[in-house]
Amino acid sequence: MRNASYWRTGPQRMSLMGEVCPHCHAKLFPPRDVCPKCGAPAREAYQFSGRGTVYSFSTLYSAPLGWAEYAPYVVALVKLEEGPLVTAQLTDVAPTEVAIGMPVEMVTRKMRAEGESGLIQYGYKFRPLLQEAAAHP
Repeated sequence: MRNASYWRTGPQRMSLMGEVCPHCHAKLFPPRDVCPKCGAPAREAYQFSGRGTVYSFSTLYSAPLGWAEYAPYVVALVKLEEGPLVTAQLTDVAPTEVAIGMPVEMVTRKMRAEGESGLIQYGYKFRPLLQEAAAHP
């Protein structure tokens, strides 16, 4: 990812900032200029809670170029409380402990270091929902 793109997409990568359609009230992630549900402009910022459940997942043992040092790791489809499905890496959990329906929460974590400059890229991942957080929604 180039520096300009990395900084431009920061709000959505770091805090799950999306949009809500002012016409049909659909919650959108990632942000779009046009609502895919009703076709109207959708430019109102919306902060997602960061909580959801594992909808589906896969453990990658043979990772793509640039990600091999992190294998094995789990990539999941997370259904956010507000509705959208988000693809994300799971963290703080062993691959054998992941289950469909598991409650999770978004955390900002290091994704990887890129190129010779070693630019560290951060983004969202999901971890199992902490009991303390589950008790105080």
